[in-house]
Amino acid sequence: MNQHNPTLPTDLHATRQALQGGRARVEEILAQAGAIAGSHACRQVFMPGQAQGALASPPTTSINDPALALAGIAVSVKDLFDVAGQVTTAGSTVLAGTAPARADAVAVARLRTAGAVLVGRTNMVEFAFSGVGINPHYGTPVNPADTSTERIPGGSSSGAAVSVATGAALVGLGSDTGGSIRIPAALCGIVGFKSTARLVPATGTVPLSTSLDTVCAVTRSVRDAVTVHEILSARRVQLAGKPLSSCRIAVARTLMQDGLDSTVAHAFEHSLRVLRQSGARIEEIALEGLGELPAINASGGLSAAESYAWHRKLIAGHEAQYDPRVALRILRGARMSAADYIDLLAARQNWMTRMEARLSHFDAVLSPTVPIVAPPIASVLDHDDEFFRINALLLRNTSVVNMLDGCAISVPCQTPDQLPVGLMLWHAALHDDTVLDLALQVETALSPSL
Repeated sequence: MNQHNPTLPTDLHATRQALQGGRARVEEILAQAGAIAGSHACRQVFMPGQAQGALASPPTTSINDPALALAGIAVSVKDLFDVAGQVTTAGSTVLAGTAPARADAVAVARLRTAGAVLVGRTNMVEFAFSGVGINPHYGTPVNPADTSTERIPGGSSSGAAVSVATGAALVGLGSDTGGSIRIPAALCGIVGFKSTARLVPATGTVPLSTSLDTVCAVTRSVRDAVTVHEILSARRVQLAGKPLSSCRIAVARTLMQDGLDSTVAHAFEHSLRVLRQSGARIEEIALEGLGELPAINASGGLSAAESYAWHRKLIAGHEAQYDPRVALRILRGARMSAADYIDLLAARQNWMTRMEARLSHFDAVLSPTVPIVAPPIASVLDHDDEFFRINALLLRNTSVVNMLDGCAISVPCQTPDQLPVGLMLWHAALHDDTVLDLALQVETALSPSL
């Protein structure tokens, strides 16, 4: 299994400290990131012609400016976001001939304002509609965690995660509609934070589901996730610094632990044991509401309905240009009536209200981010039945949080010599600061095991 490049600082905070302390120069840091971006490890990670490397480093005088938290930091941008002067294709060929964006997406603009150096547009699942990471048009980024077998990166923010896991970037801007940040973070061994959706504007992005889409990022550490979320949300995260012993944490017995593979099961149980030894009060609870989700989504789900509304004219004339697996899921929305959609919105609101009440006495819930480690690309590439089975497994736990309109973070929890496994801390809407605060404590407690 592959480890992070030992010559690179571990995360953006360490990089900033090295730059400010004179132990590294911007040009050196960005040149190294650019070299990785162009290496074999990042094959198919960036869109064709979009791995820009470190061509536009900020002036060195900005390094010590506290308002420029990303000065000198390489940041990749998922091909879902507008960048002024560039074409946004959302991992498709059908949008390749559209006009270049006239302005940056809000999230991109905020990253630039913080000093970010944009190193390229990252590959993704076409139109962000899968958790596996396969793209038939531009190839599939390879998970760097295993050098002996080409494994899936997870999706839909596949290139974003691999860019960060390899060191081509220290921040990967992406999106999360059903787990598209947390799934690749878990499978690639990095950190992925999905904020409450309303906290970061989605202006300037190609939508999948307007009810579920969240603009967020992958990073190398929780402290980096806090910093990047502050930039994207234009607000300060309030960290109380609560010790684990004062936190009340739930573990969901329903659904979330079903069918875990042996690696994930071992890592999850090990994590719970370490956290209990560190003083955490962990209570296993039945969340019966999780069992209601298949019936709530039986008519097709929000992603199908809302993606079809956006794609219906485009797909009517150009369906042959779509990834057939993506087209199939979008076209499910055509079968939903307006009444079905209205009923779904009402059922979701009722479910959220009951779930929020059930979780109100806890600081967070712990679950495996996904129930399996990354399978080989070959196992899903040309096998539809296996692809959709794996896709459903990968999305099962993470999509709960999107339906809840909640927030969640995936942190690595595997033991040494295991493939990456993610531990997900989650809660309902606007519990972001509590989840991030607790994640810092959890990351510290688990770090000797990684």
